[in-house]
Amino acid sequence: MGLRFKDFPTDILQGRDVPPAHYTIKLESFSRLAKSSILKYTSDKFEVGNYKWELQIHPNGNNEKGGKDHISIYLNLVETSSLGPGWEVNVYFNFLVYDQLRDKYFSIPDSKVMRFHALKSQWGIAKFIDHDTFNDSSNGYLVKDTCVFGAEVFIIQQSRKLDVLSLLPEESRYNLVTHVWKVKSFSNLQLERYESDAFNCGDYKWRIRIYPNGNGEGKGNSISTFLCLDETTLPLDTKVCANVKFCIKNEDKSANFDYEVIGTHFRQSLSSWGSQKLMSLAKLRDPTTGFLVDDNIVIKVFVTIIGIVTAQ
Repeated sequence: MGLRFKDFPTDILQGRDVPPAHYTIKLESFSRLAKSSILKYTSDKFEVGNYKWELQIHPNGNNEKGGKDHISIYLNLVETSSLGPGWEVNVYFNFLVYDQLRDKYFSIPDSKVMRFHALKSQWGIAKFIDHDTFNDSSNGYLVKDTCVFGAEVFIIQQSRKLDVLSLLPEESRYNLVTHVWKVKSFSNLQLERYESDAFNCGDYKWRIRIYPNGNGEGKGNSISTFLCLDETTLPLDTKVCANVKFCIKNEDKSANFDYEVIGTHFRQSLSSWGSQKLMSLAKLRDPTTGFLVDDNIVIKVFVTIIGIVTAQ
């Protein structure tokens, strides 16, 4: 038993105990409404998501939209003059009809999101339920000439934020910028962190930051190294997409210890990137490795800006 629409397979129809979340209307003496000159009945306004809505029911169908021999039902967005130019509201909505014999609400599932805007402030279903099914009292939708319809409106909130990634052509990229920082008297560094002089890459200023005794997971066991972007040189709502590579120079063997990442994003809420464990302190201090020479280390960073992300 339950909802049996001629226009929809029975297995997709959903019955539930919970009433409509936002609006319910009970129509008494429905046959009089159907026989009257009223082609459509418009409900009182109801509010969902700070918007005003109306439910519109065509008891004899909206013939202009192919709703002959059916009940047509529509959702109208009203009082739109205060929404401003270019407004739009994206909505998932649901229509329900009440089976009074089985105490169930039935709807036609539809996952589509509809866009209400100045040129289209009404959406609905021309063939919501056929007259034969609706008028058969054994189906429970029209009992003692009374019926109940409902509506639910779920608004898809939009931040309206648009990020645009502009990749720089190979020939116009700020090709590899290398900054070398010689840190002297490493064993005598007492502060938690130190920063290099600023250097330029693209239109931005950068610094190397080190934690001689480690930071985070590297605390007490590693040297931590980060590349930091000077936020004052970065416009609002902008991110820099860059390739970054660190190395500690091996002075004795002319070899490098490298640490590299591809596609790092720098932004004002995340203006540094690096490694908490660039190299273990044990390895760094081992005189046979050649990384710490005369108590000095040489840190290099290679930066290539590959794109800019802007918010619009």
